[in-house]
Amino acid sequence: MRLAFVAMETTHHSDGAGTHRFERIARLLAKRGHEVTLFCGQWWDAYDDTFVVDDLRYCGVTLGTAISSFCTRLPALLAAYNPDIVHVRSDPPEQVLASLAGSKLARAPLVVEWFGDVELDETARRTRWAASKPDQIITPSELVRTQVRELGASGDQTRTIPESIGYDRVTDVEPAEEVDVAYAHPLDGSANIQDFLLGLAELRERDWSATVIGDGPKRSEYEQEAADLRIDDRITFVGACDRERRIGIYRGAHAFVQTAYREVFATELLWALACGCIGIVEYQAESSAHELIENYERSYRVTNPQQLADAIVDAGNFEFQTSAETWRAYDHDAVIEQYLDTYEKLGKQPVKQGQ
Repeated sequence: MRLAFVAMETTHHSDGAGTHRFERIARLLAKRGHEVTLFCGQWWDAYDDTFVVDDLRYCGVTLGTAISSFCTRLPALLAAYNPDIVHVRSDPPEQVLASLAGSKLARAPLVVEWFGDVELDETARRTRWAASKPDQIITPSELVRTQVRELGASGDQTRTIPESIGYDRVTDVEPAEEVDVAYAHPLDGSANIQDFLLGLAELRERDWSATVIGDGPKRSEYEQEAADLRIDDRITFVGACDRERRIGIYRGAHAFVQTAYREVFATELLWALACGCIGIVEYQAESSAHELIENYERSYRVTNPQQLADAIVDAGNFEFQTSAETWRAYDHDAVIEQYLDTYEKLGKQPVKQGQ
C-alpha cells in the first residue's frame, strides 16, 4: 500500500508520547514493505525535500513548522502522492482539515490518530470538525475514545488500538534485584505518588522494599515526603532509566503500582505486566490505566491508599513471575495488524503484507 502520514512536528521537533507512537507506526509499516511517506516540517539539514531514516521516507512540506504555510502546501502534495490512505495526527487540528482536503483530491480515506496527550480547545470549530469529518479516528484507549465522541465523532467512526511494546525484549533482559513493589512515572504534578507513599506507610510495620522510577520537578519534594513518613530507608529513587533498566526492575518486582492522575494509555503499566508484575491500579477519572487490567486475574483495582496497602499485601498470594505471555497480544507486530485491518476496511483495495 501507499500510505501518507501527516505530522507537522515529528520526534525531531518534540518528544511527546503521541509523536513517538505515530512515527513508530509509520516506521513499522515501512519495514513491512509498504510505501510510507511522512509529510512534515523539514528538520534535516539538506536541500533535498525528502530524507529516509530506517526505511521511513520523510517529505518536507515546509522549512520549519509554520502552520499556515504547512496547511496551504499540504493538499496538493498529498494529491500528487496519490496514497491509498491518508493518516494524520489530530494536533494541531488545522493539519487534519488540510489533510481532509488532500485526501479528497487523492480520493483516499482519511484516518486521524487521536492520542489525547495534547489538550485542544474543545470549543473551537476546527477541533470539532477534526473530530467529525474523518473516515476513521484511532484512539489508544476507551477513555480517549469517549472524549472524541463527546466532540462529535460517532461510534462507528472511532476505534481503539492500544499502545504496543517489543515483547521479545522482556526475556532478553536479566531481572534486577528483587523488590516487592515498583512505581514509574515522571515525577511531576500528575504523578500522584503521594497515594503510593501513603499506602506504603500503612505497611510500615511489615518488611517490604520499593523502587521508584522517574525524574521531574517534584522529585525532591517526593523524596522528602517519603522521609517525613519514615519509609525512605526502604524506597530507592532511581531516576529516569532507559528501557533496558526498566525492564530489569520490572522483572525483579513482584507488583507494580499505578496511581497517576492522568494517563491516556498506561504504557509503563503494560511493560510491567508483560514482565510478570501484579498490577495494582488506583482508579482516576482521567486515567485509562484500569482498562488494561479489567479482565486480568493478577491485578487489583483500588480507590484509596488503604485499599492500595491491602492490595500490596494480598499480592503475596500470587506467585512471582518474570514474564507473562498474555501481554504478547500488545507486541508491535500484533498491534500493527490492527492498523492494517483498519486500512483494509477503508481502502481502495485489500491490504496484502508487503504491498
